Amino acid sequence: MVQRLRPCLRSRLGAGMALGALALALVPAFVPEAGAIPRLDLSGYPKPEKGDRRWVIQLPGVLRPPTDASMSPNPADWRVQLIVGQMAEVDCNRQVFGGKLRPVKPSQQGGPVIYRVTDVGALASTRMACPPDQPRRRAFVPMAGKPFVVPYNASRPIVVDAPRPLELRWRLWKAESQERPAQLK
Repeated sequence: MVQRLRPCLRSRLGAGMALGALALALVPAFVPEAGAIPRLDLSGYPKPEKGDRRWVIQLPGVLRPPTDASMSPNPADWRVQLIVGQMAEVDCNRQVFGGKLRPVKPSQQGGPVIYRVTDVGALASTRMACPPDQPRRRAFVPMAGKPFVVPYNASRPIVVDAPRPLELRWRLWKAESQERPAQLK
């Protein structure tokens, strides 16, 4: 690159252009992958109930553009699936437990929303005979029911209160950018 820039260095204008080109060539090496995430401020949120643990998801404000051109780059088209579950010893059977995940309305207009898990049932399992050589293993068992999906909003954390021993995991859903017409019948 320096050899290509040497003819430009003979004049002041050329030297300035050469330095600018060199600076632009070096910028990507020093740019961090994502922007800074602001410090979490949970002071406006009520305390979790006794026996509950608080799970907090701080969504990234700056994401890489999608590599798949069919996916929408607009965060307004994205959703976050909240997956409540627990770690348990499982075998070849299907394990499940019931419960309810609900938003708790804020006490003041425009206040923060908290999601709370209630009515948690016991872990249940199908009763198939498992192969004798298959060992039991520790695995995450998700709560039964439809997927619980919330809008993507990087400006506020997602706060979930759940009783012990429940855990929270999450998954990002992105919509396709192409809209398809429906058929009128």
